[in-house]
Order: sequence, then C-alpha cells, then structure tokens
Amino acid sequence: MADLTADTILAGLRPIFEDVLNEPDIELTRDSNALNTPNWDSLAHIEVIELVQRRFKVKFNLADLQKLKTVGDLVDLVLEKSLAR
Repeated sequence: MADLTADTILAGLRPIFEDVLNEPDIELTRDSNALNTPNWDSLAHIEVIELVQRRFKVKFNLADLQKLKTVGDLVDLVLEKSLAR
C-alpha cells in the first residue's frame, strides 16, 4: 500500500466504521472510541479489527489489541505494522 500515512489510514477506516456501526455520517477522528461513538460495542469492535486487518493486510496480536483505546491508537498500529513489513 503505497504512500500509507496516518491520514490515509484514518480515511480508510471511515468506510469500515460506517458499515460496521451502521452510521453513514460518522464523525471519525483520532479521539473516537467506544464511549463516544454510537453503536461501537464489543462485537462491533471485533468486526472492525477483522476488517482492518484484511483492508490493510496487517495482523494484530493480543498484546497489540489490548493497547487499543482510540481510533488514533488503531491508526498508529496499522502504520507501525505496515512499515514493519
């Protein structure tokens, strides 16, 4: 995935969150989290993670997932895993 940046990752996450959370006009920011985002529950979180791994061709381990608190954390993790390939 050429020219992968935090901004392009965030833009790539938006359609995933829109679909999984059924929120077509979602305001997704680096500060978005399960507490301030409608319909983001534990089941939706698992689906988001699975789709993110497929979309960005990365694999997360349990330790990675335990650190995720915000969308910004997810963006940073995707970027880190992509650069490590």
